[in-house]
Amino acid sequence: MQRNLLPAICDVSVTNVCNAACDFCGFARGKNLGGPRRYIDVAEFARALPILRRRRVRYMTFQGGEPLVHPGITALVRAATEAGVRCGLITNGWFLPEQIEALADAGLHRLLVSIDSDSMSKHDDNRGLEGLHRRIAAGVARARTLGIPASASVTVSRLLDFEALPEALEQLGFRAVTFSYPRREPFGSSSLVYSEESRLIDQQPQELLEALAAIQRMKKRFPVLNPAMSLAEVARSIRGEKQLIPCIGGRKYFYLDWNLDIWRCEAWKEPLGSVFDLDKFEDQRDACFACTMSCYRNASALMHGAIAVTDTAQSLARGDFPRAARSLRQGGVARSLWALAAEHYPRLVLRSRRRAAVQ
Repeated sequence: MQRNLLPAICDVSVTNVCNAACDFCGFARGKNLGGPRRYIDVAEFARALPILRRRRVRYMTFQGGEPLVHPGITALVRAATEAGVRCGLITNGWFLPEQIEALADAGLHRLLVSIDSDSMSKHDDNRGLEGLHRRIAAGVARARTLGIPASASVTVSRLLDFEALPEALEQLGFRAVTFSYPRREPFGSSSLVYSEESRLIDQQPQELLEALAAIQRMKKRFPVLNPAMSLAEVARSIRGEKQLIPCIGGRKYFYLDWNLDIWRCEAWKEPLGSVFDLDKFEDQRDACFACTMSCYRNASALMHGAIAVTDTAQSLARGDFPRAARSLRQGGVARSLWALAAEHYPRLVLRSRRRAAVQ
């Protein structure tokens, strides 16, 4: 079974419970789409970590629902950290002031906080949590003193003024932002991060293309973590044009839910199976361009070239020169390597320097 040696990523939905009431999310309290309350079992998750490690999962993001409502979230972070996995967490921020120190002590490596608008009143109202932005600011400030970089995670919607957004994010204490794109269709997986009815994300193609152009312009004013190549790929998808970068979901990116089912991605129609059987599943190597999920799009844009290079090296080592040539001739390889070198690597260096300064 051929496996690429590059590290892999796994998003882990630790619960289907959320304390917020976001208009464009199916996890929202009161929508009752998630069924009975579920929380990932800490002991079983710890038992799955060696299997994930064998699949070279080295980065993990805990999400939900709202991950900070999980009573064992600190234990989950600690277990993953002790297994050699670098952990991030995406949260609405309500419980952050009370929990950030314990999470930092457990080994949390990075933090993402959902922000819906440049207007804090609109943001808090959409979340259904009065005063939320003040709790976010307090939690982010404390995270920075603990050496944990905090980025904003912003869904493209009609609540946004892209010109005003950088100043709002700076006032909350963020040093960077990543954008995700709205989804109206249900996922095939257990994920509920979509809304079939929200008018806030009922955007026409031209409206979405204008938003992508605004995000690209924003890169000149504020650090945007979406690679330019990823933004371009999403624009091609919206226009119905041929895309260059196939998704790495099911090969170098996985989704794990609270049932400990492992999925190729959140959008896929069926799970690969139980995480405890992950060793048996082949890498999913067929080219998929079906969705615009930003986490997969961003990682694919950055890893596409590196995967091609390592596949080429493995083929050359076996003497399979035709396959080596095919790996390097894939579309988008040079652009992906450029994105990795020009956008991602400089951010990693800057982040390391900031962490060193704090410590």
